[in-house]
Amino acid sequence: MAVIGAGRVGRSFALACAAAGFDVVLEDVMPAKLRRAQEEYAELSPVGVASAGRLRVALTVEDAVRAADLAVDFVPDELESKLEIFCLVDRMAPPKTVLLMPSDALSISDLASCTYRGERCFAVRGMVVGDAFEAAKPVRLLHPTGAAAEASNAVVSFLRALGCAVRVEEDRDAPMLVRNYL
Repeated sequence: MAVIGAGRVGRSFALACAAAGFDVVLEDVMPAKLRRAQEEYAELSPVGVASAGRLRVALTVEDAVRAADLAVDFVPDELESKLEIFCLVDRMAPPKTVLLMPSDALSISDLASCTYRGERCFAVRGMVVGDAFEAAKPVRLLHPTGAAAEASNAVVSFLRALGCAVRVEEDRDAPMLVRNYL
């Protein structure tokens, strides 16, 4: 899986995923944030625990998502930033990749309408508290109309593996952004 953004929340999320046994590629444009994540991972890595996943770092989105089944973005929760990352990942990731956006404000229907994989785009609400990922709480997984069932099931399984109680809902917002097909 790929995590885009190694700020406090992205870093804590990536570390929680690795601790839960997932192999994570963490990307950020700031090498210092990636070094900090590696240091924190080294401190938290249990010696001899076979179930722990790996944490690797990447300096580009393309390197992070090259083989990802799931890409989670932790860029600022503003439309322009999210749209930029969604479009980058949409172009660079394999077709199988599911896009997941933690956001309590933005419409996943809007962002999904700007990609070529709208049926594989999801938003999760409620898993970020302050400036940290918080696993042991209920979250809402929102999807646009027409979401792929196997992608939804995979995201639900992933979130449950992190300790989240998941409620799946269709995003009722009508897309206001439109992809240019010309």
